[in-house]
Amino acid sequence: MPAAKIRQFTVSLTIGRTEFERLYRGQASNVLARDVHGRTVSFPARSLRPFLDHGGVRGTFVVEVDADNRLLGVRRRGD
Repeated sequence: MPAAKIRQFTVSLTIGRTEFERLYRGQASNVLARDVHGRTVSFPARSLRPFLDHGGVRGTFVVEVDADNRLLGVRRRGD
């Protein structure tokens, strides 16, 4: 049986603290971003909580999904 295909999306995000707090409180549940190749990816905002600091969430992230588009993980690029 072949291994499941994992797809990666590299996205640059700048989400200010106020906007992220809206996501955190559940007023919006997903982040919609365009990756470096122009593809659109949507993933749960809660997956960015580990990267939140006093200014919000900023940086370049790799979003990994399985063949069924289920989120496998989000990591900061270079970590």
